[in-house]
Amino acid sequence: MISIIICSRTKTINDVLAHNIQTTIGCEYELIVIDNSERQYSIFEAYNLGINKSNGQYLCLIHDDILFHTLGWGSIILDLFVDEEIGLIGIAGTKSKTKMPSLWWFCSKEDKVAFLIQHISIEETEKWSSGFERESVIEVVAIDGVFMAMRKDNRIHFNSQMEGFHNYDLNISFEYKKNSYKVIVTNEVLIEHFSLGTIKEDWVESSYELYNIYKNNLPLNVDKNVSNKNQEISNAIWFINECFTFKKYKIAFAIWKRLFYLNPFLRYHLVFWKRIIINT
Repeated sequence: MISIIICSRTKTINDVLAHNIQTTIGCEYELIVIDNSERQYSIFEAYNLGINKSNGQYLCLIHDDILFHTLGWGSIILDLFVDEEIGLIGIAGTKSKTKMPSLWWFCSKEDKVAFLIQHISIEETEKWSSGFERESVIEVVAIDGVFMAMRKDNRIHFNSQMEGFHNYDLNISFEYKKNSYKVIVTNEVLIEHFSLGTIKEDWVESSYELYNIYKNNLPLNVDKNVSNKNQEISNAIWFINECFTFKKYKIAFAIWKRLFYLNPFLRYHLVFWKRIIINT
């Protein structure tokens, strides 16, 4: 059985989503809706609460603004979990993750894997399909939180010390990797996602917290012998600039020190100190 867990921004999910799940899943399931309409829980707390309430051997954590297009998607997920090495399944993810804080899709084009219908705006949608040239299942190191199917393991929970609503997907991806599970992305399940995330001040704070928790476990790469120094530098500079946008100068300085260690000869170091002088 699959336990579907939704952290809902309203007291309950809408009837359209409930009916969509019922008519498409194709296997036995239970639906656990965590009412977070008053934002009394962080996303980490809400999902842990759902996991603790669940009865299924497998969990499926989804956003409350999606629809499934694939009939029998639950049975597809159960079939994938027959491989006991697989712990976590998504529909978008990356084959590499830098130590430097970043969005998961800040990776090389070859490392990005995705399969979904994404709404860019009210009028515009895009079909994202990348990384599936030969196979329908691709091993990755981290997945996107819009759809996360998990093998229940009592050793693995979301980090309840983290706050807010960001980076929970990277958190749980890294936990499955730490426990020697494979993380995969499949194009056998198609969903439609009706919103895009935004970067705000709390995302910067959350990403820095995640960095401090996992910096000794990162970087990660499906090919363990490959590291991408240029991507580390690029992500560090991008994140520092985001810190400046939200006036998080202490965080910017902490990441800059790591950037200096990576490459002390970058022209960006002069840019950084000019911005520090101007803004502090």
